[in-house]
This record gives sequence, structure tokens and C-alpha cells, in this order.
Amino acid sequence: MARILLVVFLGLFFVQQPCSAQSDDFGMWTSVELEKKVNKKFSLGLEAEMRTRDNSGEMDRWSFGLSGSYKLTKWLKAGAGYTLLYDNNEKCSYYDDEDDEGEPWYGKVKRQAQYWGIRHRVYAGLQGSVDVGRFKLSLRERWQYTYRPEKTASRDFYEYDGTTGELMELVKDESEKTYKGKGKNVLRSRLQVDYDIPSCKVDPYASVELTNAWSVQKVRYTLGAEWKIRKVHTLNFYYRYQDIRNDEFDSEPDMHILGLGYKYKF
Repeated sequence: MARILLVVFLGLFFVQQPCSAQSDDFGMWTSVELEKKVNKKFSLGLEAEMRTRDNSGEMDRWSFGLSGSYKLTKWLKAGAGYTLLYDNNEKCSYYDDEDDEGEPWYGKVKRQAQYWGIRHRVYAGLQGSVDVGRFKLSLRERWQYTYRPEKTASRDFYEYDGTTGELMELVKDESEKTYKGKGKNVLRSRLQVDYDIPSCKVDPYASVELTNAWSVQKVRYTLGAEWKIRKVHTLNFYYRYQDIRNDEFDSEPDMHILGLGYKYKF
């Protein structure tokens, strides 16, 4: 049964791949989480995460979050939290076919330089789960609101050859650009299957998560495993593919991701 589910999951994964796979990025995500069980139903959590991009050669994001969960019934729990995001933004500015003197300027792209900025995120949701033999099926529905405060950044540009993609030069510009504050609501839906291997501390899982804002904007496919080293220590290893459909707010690329998470429960 486990092999059948894995084949079906991989089949859906490859069917959904975009034709321009050669432009996909690669990054690594690492996290550390602390979870405190207050009582039988209520738990609190703290988490810090770091992400990279550009073939893991550039820092992409730091985040710090506080969360809480409450077990409503044996199979249903509610959760909510707040996350502070510190992002390394990279915005595409515009295409230009003339230079400053009005002469033709073919094959060059001006791309705005990176700048760091803060975002605030709050979320709340429900997660239901059911055991089927050694399998555990779960569905999580989460409302999420993210707000990006107004930010003024330097308007330095990189010039690229539009045909070869080769970096040509950095153009300094003393002017600045102000990005207005912006908020966004999304619904994140995640379906996950876990499998409990007999007499084994490693439990594999697979999941598909959709981010919706009136239409599907992002799909994440994940294959991973949790290793319970001891009762209070857990490592989470995973591979994730991020398929961007229509998400101008985050400006994230399609990406292959290797992830490692550590969780301490007390």
C-alpha cells in the first residue's frame, strides 16, 4: 500500500511540472522549533527558520514565530500564530530598448538591486486527522494574512544581456523608490499522508499544499521523513518542489528545496 501511494504521489508531481524546468531555482530551508505541552489539550511553540535561494548561494529569508494549538477532539485541533519575516527582496524593474541618449539599446534588462524588508504574518486554522491501519491521513485548512509595511530602498540596478543572461555591469543611481504597504489574504490547504513503520523510529510522509487567493497561486509537493531520536528530540528531513502559478506578492520562483528541521518537545 505504501508503494502504491508513493507511485500515485510521484505521478501527480511530474504531471504538474512546468515546461521551463531548466529555470528552476534550488534552495535550502532549515528550522529549529521548541514545543511546550501546557496540558493534555493545549501546546505552545516557538520557531526560527532560515531559507536560501539562487542555487543556495544567496540568503533569502529569516523568520521567527510564536504559535499555539488546542485539541478540540481526538481527531480535530485548532491552531493560530504570528510570524515575523525578514526578507531579501529582489524585484524585476522593467525592460528598456533605449539608452539615456535615446539610441537603440537591444538585449538589456534592468533589474532592481536587492533590499531587505520586514513582513508581519498572522494565521489561524483547523487540522483533522484519521488513522487507517499504519497510515495517518490529515487535512489542514489555514487562513493566513501577511502585511508588508512601506519601505524605501535604493534604486541601484544590474544590467543583464537579455539574450545570454550574462551580467554586464552595476549601474549606481542615487534616487530611491518607496514601496507602499500591502496586505494579502490566502487560504492554505494541505493534504498529508504519514506511515508508521513497525519497530522503526523513522516515519515517512508525503504532502501536497495549495495556496489560494481566488485562484491557485502556489503548489508545494513534499516527500520527507521524521526521525524520533528520543522522546523529546525529532529531526525532519524533506525534499520539496514549489510550483508558482500566480503569486506576485511573494515573487518566489519555481524551486527545488532540501529541508532540515529540528524539534524539541518538553
